[in-house]
Amino acid sequence: MSFEYGGYMGRVLRVNLTRNKTLEEKLGKGFVEKFVGGKGYAWYLFKELSLGVDPLSPESKLIFATGPLTGTTAPGYAGRQFVVTKSPLIGIF
Repeated sequence: MSFEYGGYMGRVLRVNLTRNKTLEEKLGKGFVEKFVGGKGYAWYLFKELSLGVDPLSPESKLIFATGPLTGTTAPGYAGRQFVVTKSPLIGIF
């Protein structure tokens, strides 16, 4: 069952550049409510990284996430997007 929830479309697209493959995953409405906002969702995906992974390695993640008001008419916040990765300089989110 698909749902629209602001900037969320009920799914995530994972792109593996090393293997040249994509995978679409469906998300439940409860997941979206638990991890509100692009930052919350990006943090959830970021937690999938193993401790000590090199930020510049193929195992690292580059996450693009939209805010919950993306696609709405909310002034000032309707176009928020986040790009999240592990910093090569300080090694954290």
